[in-house]
Amino acid sequence: MFIVDNIGLAIIFCVITMLGWGSWANTLKLAGKDQWQFPLYYWDYAIGVFILGIVMIATLGISGELGMGSFVNLAQADSGPVTRALVSGVLFNISNILLVVAIDTAGMSVAFPVGVGLALVIGTVASYAQAPKGNSAMLFAGVGLVMCAMILSAIAYSRLPRRGNTGWAKGVVFAVIAGCLMGFFYPHLSSAISPGFGKGDIQPGYLTPYTALFLFGAGLLASNFVVNTVFMKSAGLTYSSYFRGSLRLHSLGFLGGLIWMLALSLNLIASGVAGPAVSYALGQGATLVAAIWGVFIWREFQTAPQGTGKFIAAMFVGYTCGLVLIGLATL
Repeated sequence: MFIVDNIGLAIIFCVITMLGWGSWANTLKLAGKDQWQFPLYYWDYAIGVFILGIVMIATLGISGELGMGSFVNLAQADSGPVTRALVSGVLFNISNILLVVAIDTAGMSVAFPVGVGLALVIGTVASYAQAPKGNSAMLFAGVGLVMCAMILSAIAYSRLPRRGNTGWAKGVVFAVIAGCLMGFFYPHLSSAISPGFGKGDIQPGYLTPYTALFLFGAGLLASNFVVNTVFMKSAGLTYSSYFRGSLRLHSLGFLGGLIWMLALSLNLIASGVAGPAVSYALGQGATLVAAIWGVFIWREFQTAPQGTGKFIAAMFVGYTCGLVLIGLATL
């Protein structure tokens, strides 16, 4: 299987993760411009995630001489790690659908900093507890700054003019719930992977990153038949609505899933060198990337009253400084 053996490449992979996780939601925004509702978009997203999981297990998972081939690994895996990998897909699926609702309600520049920022805090702490690696003082100082940036983001959003009867708190509430659930998917997934995989050592019963990615995608897609069906019915949508979508609309959702899953794949591979806590925390710099998209490209705060800019600026400073400290924690 393919293995990263140096910290430089691992950091590059984490930066790509940050860009991917912070940018995939642009495909949702583009689909929404054509009135393509998020439950319909999300089916293609889930399929994209699952397909890339298959690609990873069948390519990088069986390449190279180190470690254990994906299919051999899957055959010897214990039920515990397999279950944890599948459950991580279910947890992420529920949380991500709620995050998409938050994006639809509050916009990228708020839903990501609050929801994914909260997931960063929970996921980093839980991952560090499982596998302590890196400078803990710098790591948690960085996480603290991210928490401050989350609060500033919520304050900035509260100043926006209300749309109809939609209270400003609705988007933040969905983002908080999504963040709480999302924070536990990564520790669940990383705990299913053999601790020594970065050196090619696969403990009996444990998974390689590539086997775990495949099972994660399978859990996500399978749970989507229950979770997303509920959201479709609540929105008055049917499966015939999905099949009436254009090729462009289906492609946007599929591309969003591919981008997100590629980012997760690189992040898991990098964690063998950087450690799960640092790798995940750096990848969740996606919050900063998404905020940049929301503020400067989608202009989500253009109707905000005077004085809101100082909160947005402070949010960016908090995220930037926090991510720098998290990056230094690897040294």
